[in-house]
Amino acid sequence: MTKAKASARKSGGSDESRLRSAVIETARAMSDSGLSPGRSGNVSARFEDGMLITPTGLAYADIRPKDIVYVSGDGTVPGKQKTPSSEWQFHLSAYEARPDMSAVVHTHSLHAVVLSCAGRPIPAFHYMVAVAGGADIPLVPYATFGSAELAAHVAAGLAERRACLMAHHGAIAVGETLTDALALAHEVEVLAEQYVKLLTLGEPAMLPDGEMAVVLERFKTYGQQRPDAD
Repeated sequence: MTKAKASARKSGGSDESRLRSAVIETARAMSDSGLSPGRSGNVSARFEDGMLITPTGLAYADIRPKDIVYVSGDGTVPGKQKTPSSEWQFHLSAYEARPDMSAVVHTHSLHAVVLSCAGRPIPAFHYMVAVAGGADIPLVPYATFGSAELAAHVAAGLAERRACLMAHHGAIAVGETLTDALALAHEVEVLAEQYVKLLTLGEPAMLPDGEMAVVLERFKTYGQQRPDAD
């Protein structure tokens, strides 16, 4: 890191300050909505060659912009900062796996956790599963929280998806912006709840791969208008 960059970070450049505040707002929205209870879950945003991430051990209501931790791309935490979230490794691995994404939201949302503990991914029971970028929302294997092994599993799970479940843990969603990542995390929890409730009636029918391919193609322009549309 150059002296100029270090000085800018210490004084809080305007772009960095806005991003720090946005990380806090996203984390508080995640918590306040019940998407991740208590101090569980974590949020980060890509910044420079690394990321800005929520610190460990602080209630979201108490976090201030100066508490958000900059972790460089090599995993080091320069300067005198708070300790980053214990899950910082899988946040970095998510950015490495998805260079097109700039935000990560990790939750312990109720129904996503239920499925993750039952060893179940979210299959194509509903076409909205395609919102995560594929025909399912995969479940990656269990590994101890905060470990390099879990980070590797997450990277594999997100290689071709924007969300995945982590066995006996929770869910992770990525987006081009913090708003996108949080919205996807909410959508994953809605789908998880629907699937859990369906399972009480028995194994539901699944949409065929061909139909999911059609849906995924349509999702490329989902919610967008043509420039010449009235």
